[in-house]
Parts: sequence; C-alpha cells; structure tokens
Amino acid sequence: MRILNYQKRREDARTLPTLSQNRIGTFFDFARSAFGARCILASLFLWAAPVDAQERPFTSATISGLGARNIGSAAMSGRISAIAATREPSGKITLFVGAASGGVWKSDDSGTRFRPVFDEQPAQSIGAIALDPKNSKNVWVGTGESWTRNTVSIGEGIHKSTDGGETWTHAGLENSERIAKIVVSPKNSDTVFVAMPGALWSDSPDRGVYRTTDSGKTWKQILKGGNLSTGCTAIAIDPTNPDVMFAAMWDFRRKGWEYRSGGESPTAPS
Repeated sequence: MRILNYQKRREDARTLPTLSQNRIGTFFDFARSAFGARCILASLFLWAAPVDAQERPFTSATISGLGARNIGSAAMSGRISAIAATREPSGKITLFVGAASGGVWKSDDSGTRFRPVFDEQPAQSIGAIALDPKNSKNVWVGTGESWTRNTVSIGEGIHKSTDGGETWTHAGLENSERIAKIVVSPKNSDTVFVAMPGALWSDSPDRGVYRTTDSGKTWKQILKGGNLSTGCTAIAIDPTNPDVMFAAMWDFRRKGWEYRSGGESPTAPS
C-alpha cells in the first residue's frame, strides 16, 4: 500500500513541471500580445503611481522636455485679416500676411514658406497691409483688426518698413485702435491714405480718412463722418485716375429709419 502511494506521488511529481511550464508559457504568450502588454503596463503604472507621486513631487523640471503647444483659446489667432503681395523681377511672389492676433508673416518664395517678421512689435493684431507700388521694400502695416467682432483686439497705430519687413518704425496714429485699409499713392511714395473705423464700442474723434504727405511723420484727417461714431472702413483709388478716391463710411451706433407719409420720404433717426 505504501509502495503504491509512493509510486503515485512520483507520477504526480513528474506532472508538476509540465503544468508549471505550460502556465509560464501561457503567461509569456499573453504578455507578448498587444492587449496583454497594455494590461501589464497599466497594472504597473497603477501600482507605482502613488509611490512615485510621494517620492518625486511635481516641479517645472518634470515637464521641461515638453514642447509648447496650443491648447486654446483659438478666438483670434487663426483669422487672416490682411494680405499684400508683389511679383519680384525674379518671377517669385513676395507675400505679407497679417493675422488677427498673430502679427505679420512673410514669404519670399510665392507662399511655400512663411516666417514671422513683426514679433518684436507691441501689437500683434493686424488690420491692414500695403506695399508701395513704386518700391515693394516699403511696407505699411496698420495694427488693430478692422472686423467688428466681440473678440477683436485693438492696435496702437501704423508701422512702416523700408527694408521689406526686416525692421519697423512706428509712424503715428496711436489713437486709431483699428485700421481697415492702407493705400499708397501710385504717384508719390510719401503720400499714404489710411481708413480708420475708430473705437468699436465708444465715440471717438479719431475716425475717418487720414493722409500723410511726408511718409508718416505727420497726419491730417481729410474725411470724417457726421458724428463721433462714424468712421471709414474702406478706401480705393480709381485705377484710371489716381486723383480720384472712394471711401466707405460706417457707424457703429446704427438705428432704424422712420417713414412718414406712406414711406415717400425716409427720415434718419435722431
């Protein structure tokens, strides 16, 4: 009886290594699978996280290797608010692009690549860009997005570059807040016209059309609206006669019209 029991134990013992090997093989097969690897890593992370948090407190060095990324808000920077371009003698097109709150970007190769050229300036909200038709190295930039939105950013006047956007000089109109259009005279590079809508939410005398004849040293208001809430949103020179200019005016405080006598004569609101 004892012999039988001993033999049975020996037979049982011989089967143990086989069972253990099967179990080990099954575990490694599971670990090698993608799902198994994820499960094991998740378990290790959950097991180690509380200890790691206690041993190594969070500091700025923890994320020092991460690059900057945009996490919002995306209210303005993605909007393109101004574009100006010229064809160079080489045939390539030089482009200047202004963003609602992203400054001015320049491309020297017809738009294949762009680089920022306005980052050192205090205002990054762009409303207008113009190139001198006589010399494309003369670039004018008006700050303050012109579109009337609840997320609009104001500017701090107009800037001029004489080297194709490499360096900039502030050229006045500090109280403009927003500049909608810039036109350089085709007859004289020193004569520049600017359309200014003015303050978006309040009355302001700094509205209308302004002109400089000395390349931005001094400015004169040559057209204004009938009240302190009316400014200019667009100007254009007649291509057949550079002495003729058109201007579009805009009033931020608009009201309805009143009709009397059957609607024959509309009356402006008081």
